[in-house]
Amino acid sequence: MSPDDIDANQVAAFLKQNPNFFEGREKLLSELRVPHNPGQAISLVEKQQAVLRERNTELRNRLSSLVNNARENDRLFSHTRQLVLSLLDSNNLSQAIDIVYSSFDSDFGVQYTEVILFDSPGLSRARNEKLSSAQEHIGKYLKARQTIGGGLGETERQYLFGERAQEIGSAALAVLAYGELYGVVAIGNRDANYYHSGMGTMFLSYISEVLSRSIRDFRARA
Repeated sequence: MSPDDIDANQVAAFLKQNPNFFEGREKLLSELRVPHNPGQAISLVEKQQAVLRERNTELRNRLSSLVNNARENDRLFSHTRQLVLSLLDSNNLSQAIDIVYSSFDSDFGVQYTEVILFDSPGLSRARNEKLSSAQEHIGKYLKARQTIGGGLGETERQYLFGERAQEIGSAALAVLAYGELYGVVAIGNRDANYYHSGMGTMFLSYISEVLSRSIRDFRARA
C-alpha cells in the first residue's frame, strides 16, 4: 500500500483509539521521525521527552508563581492587619491619617498618597477641600462611591495630587464615606500602567472602609 492510499486523519484516529499500539513495537518508535527545528528531525521518543521537559518546566514555573503569589498575599495581609490595628488604636483623627500615610509609604510602597477630607481644616497631613470643589472635579466618583483602579484623567489627577500630578502616570481612588461623605484617598505611581481598570481594588477599598469608620467615630466624640 502506498502512502497516497492512506488518509492521515485515519491514521491519527486509529492511534488515538489505540493508545497502546506501540507496546511491543519500541523499535518502531525509535525509527519514526518528526519535524523539529528547521532542517532537523528527531525520533518520536526524543520528541516525547522534549514535550515532557517543556511541560515540566511550565509546571515548575506555575508552581513558583503560585508560591510567590502566596508569599505576597501573606505579606499584604500582615501589613494590612497591622495598619487596621493601628487605626483602631489611634487616639484622634490626625493620628489615624498620619498612620495611613506612614503605612502606605513604608509597608506598601505606595509612591504617592493623598488623603483629602471635605470641609475639615487642621487635620494633620490631610488636605482640606470644599465638598463643592470636589464635586466639580471628581463628582462622578463621589456619586458612585466606588474604588477606582486606574482610568483617572489628567484633570482628575491634577485635582487629587496638585503640583505632583505631572509626576504621576496612573492613579487609584477610594471614597471615604459611611453614610456621610467624608473625603477620598488617592494613590499614584509614576508608571502609567501600574494602576489600571483591570486591577483588584480590595486592599484600597478595605482600608478606606476602616478609615471611614474611624472618621465617623472620632467626629462622634468631638
